[in-house]
Amino acid sequence: MTRTTSPQRISARDAAALVRSGDWLDYGATLAQPDVFDQALAERVNELRNVSIRGCLSVRPRAVVEVDPGREHFNFFNWHFGGYDRKKSDAGLQNYIPCNLGEISDYYRRFIDPPDIMVIKTCPIDANGYFNFSAANLWLRAIASRAKVVIAEVNSALPYVHGIDNSLHASEVDYIFEGDGQAAPELPNPAPTDADRAVARLIAAEVEDGNCLQIGIGAMPNAVCSLLKESGVRNLGVHTEMLTDGIIDLYKAGIVTGAAKTLHPGKIVCTFGLGSRALYEVIDNNPDISCQPVETTNLPHNIMQNDRLIAINNTTQMDLQGQAASESNGHRHISGTGGQLQFVRGAYASKGGKSFICLSSTYERAGLRKSRVVLSLTPGNIATTPRSDMMYVVTEFGMVNLKGKSIPERAKAMISLAHPDFRDDLERDARENGLIPRTFV
Repeated sequence: MTRTTSPQRISARDAAALVRSGDWLDYGATLAQPDVFDQALAERVNELRNVSIRGCLSVRPRAVVEVDPGREHFNFFNWHFGGYDRKKSDAGLQNYIPCNLGEISDYYRRFIDPPDIMVIKTCPIDANGYFNFSAANLWLRAIASRAKVVIAEVNSALPYVHGIDNSLHASEVDYIFEGDGQAAPELPNPAPTDADRAVARLIAAEVEDGNCLQIGIGAMPNAVCSLLKESGVRNLGVHTEMLTDGIIDLYKAGIVTGAAKTLHPGKIVCTFGLGSRALYEVIDNNPDISCQPVETTNLPHNIMQNDRLIAINNTTQMDLQGQAASESNGHRHISGTGGQLQFVRGAYASKGGKSFICLSSTYERAGLRKSRVVLSLTPGNIATTPRSDMMYVVTEFGMVNLKGKSIPERAKAMISLAHPDFRDDLERDARENGLIPRTFV
């Protein structure tokens, strides 16, 4: 939707006053989610009912959620959970929207009714009249193309990030107001465990000069990046969903150059970034970074245009047939499908590409050690990556490629990745349930 005049300057409270009961709002995602507007809207809690809001991966508490424990006034829906969102979902205050992250732009254009109001945090207007999305491109332009009203909460502390369609022109914005000037929130990097480092060693050994990387979130993929710094590999490229500290460390070390990339050579391509202050400092006004719409980064037919793409992603549970459950614990939602399945498929289709799904073999709960490799997924668990798409699987006990393997071969391969304490039980269960015939050695 194109506006014919420049955006009108208003206060955050005046912006929040535009909301009416029954409206659908969109907060965008990650660094783009508004804070000052969110607080101003929460202050109107007793005036409003049935206001629905879409967001994604909250990096700060949402005031509209905190102020409405009975969920009588605001309904918050989420495309992907972070830690805060997971806790609020457990309390019944948020709901997940199932999705492949790379398809969300299309959902807005084809299936979702136009939002009444879109309000997002942006950088201040630049010399060319654009409000930069910072490190949060994702599906923001798709929302803006449908929203009835577009509002920008301007924050001068956000990093300015180069890219493709990573901004809105002033003619596309109705209202603007000043934000609070808070620095971009940081995402802690968990320290890698021994299992993380063991998995990372196996994957790092598969990475060669000139490979193009997609790195998921978490200690395990970041451990891969740390080992790659020591491996002697050179001229790596990056085409990823999320830009992480691990990738930035490789860039600062001169290992990521993009020189051998097929698509967007010389550029680190992502659709959003979250991490430390050091990450934000590196990407600020850096022409080597290209923040692009999520459909550009995540759709498999785009991913596959990068030759020798290496996709590295986490999961939390796998069954003996090769299904990966990466987003729930039974019916309890934990995170989201994100781009995992799309990068698994894109990496497979890439010339010389490889997909790695990694996990530690065990976890502890209530003082008991349990296996992440199981006969059957926990009831209610969502299969994020189906068995038919699975390629390499890695635990601290080894690596297997499931492509082309029969069910008995898969079961044996997966059992070999389990902790030794659980292998005999898994083998017995597999044979009792017909996954491994009695005659199969």
